Amino acid sequence: MIELSPEVVAIAMLGGVLVLVLTGYPLAYVVGIIALVVGLFVWQGQVSQMLYLRAQKIMLNYTLLAVPLFVFMGVMLERSGIIERLYDVLYLWLGGFRGGLAIVTVIVGTIMAATVGIITASVTLLTLVALPSMIKRGYSKSFAAGACTAGGVLGILIPPSIMIVLYGPMAELSVGRLFFGAFVPGFILSTLYMSYIAIRSFVQPHIAPPVPVEERAIPFVQKTTKLLVALVPPAILIFSVLGVIFMGIAAPTEAAGIGAFAATLLTIAYRRFTWDVLKEVTLLTAKLSGFILLVGSMSFAFTGVFLGSGGGKVVTDLIMATPGGRWAAFAVIMFICFLLGMFIDWIGIIFIMVPIITPIGEALGFDSIWFAIMVCVNLQTSFMTPPFAMAIYICRGAADPSLGITVADIIRGVIPFVILILIGLALLVIFPNLILWLPSMMIG
Repeated sequence: MIELSPEVVAIAMLGGVLVLVLTGYPLAYVVGIIALVVGLFVWQGQVSQMLYLRAQKIMLNYTLLAVPLFVFMGVMLERSGIIERLYDVLYLWLGGFRGGLAIVTVIVGTIMAATVGIITASVTLLTLVALPSMIKRGYSKSFAAGACTAGGVLGILIPPSIMIVLYGPMAELSVGRLFFGAFVPGFILSTLYMSYIAIRSFVQPHIAPPVPVEERAIPFVQKTTKLLVALVPPAILIFSVLGVIFMGIAAPTEAAGIGAFAATLLTIAYRRFTWDVLKEVTLLTAKLSGFILLVGSMSFAFTGVFLGSGGGKVVTDLIMATPGGRWAAFAVIMFICFLLGMFIDWIGIIFIMVPIITPIGEALGFDSIWFAIMVCVNLQTSFMTPPFAMAIYICRGAADPSLGITVADIIRGVIPFVILILIGLALLVIFPNLILWLPSMMIG
């Protein structure tokens, strides 16, 4: 065997990921090849068995069965038409305020986050439904695009979140407790977004004018009835998934199955269910789930080689030696995650970094649930920070070409929301119980 020092392994593997990802190759291939090459240098013929066992372990993880079920639930709900109806109702209630349509967009994004949980579906739907409505009524292009993008990104944090489903097994933490730890931070971000929209619309009224009275002239009783009817389906779905987890009736995997079934029933009830819809939803579920699990299996093999070769200890010693104590070390971890989000898909960050940084968080004395949710909130920025910035490109791709939205418009629009995420992180540092309160109230 060739002797490679842990320091060389750490530099070669982490540096290799950053360099090869920039070439445009898919992350799963990049981390898999790096794991194989370094493993051959270190363990020679034994590496194949190690990589196989690592990949097999992640593929057989029971909790990860929730991934395809939650994906199916989200994609099916997108086809149901529930979200479009909810937007139309909230439009009547809040459209008369400056910035009202942008606030409605964030509210709908928040509700979608608690029912869909898939970033692609959330950003796409908001872009298709809300963006044309705002632009045609005189909203600033960047302001409107920023609201759609940031509102859609909430779907990766507020439960049921695919990010948290993946994070739990990687950190060996309860997915249910992580779900409820993420609730309050998600709503804090939503509130910060709406506050920013309201304040900026007041200061610069020309960027978000109110909807004309004649477009929202409808009796109060009728508006109220429409609102209640529109809120019932999301409430049913939220309770069918998160309610049973909170009360200890079912684990996240079983709750995901309930949610997938409930989403299908709602689609049938809204008369949007057809065999073609079922076929589309099933195929998209298979594609997204396959992508996630492929990245997961390759990344888990990567971390096996990295940790087994001593790379994890190198990173731990380096961060623990940071001048300024544990909070300075925590800041370094947050900065690394923020920086990686600019270049690597969040799935790769979860599978590669979480097994490395979780023991560091414990060694620093931080609560494991709090530490995990802080990382998840931080990774919200990865969807809106170029050059990777998945949500920006989803919004650009889904936007009607006639609206004239450019990538530069969207980037200008999301920058304030990235700053708000950083403010949210600061609040969670000052008030850690914002994360820890709900998990402590769970039954079972």
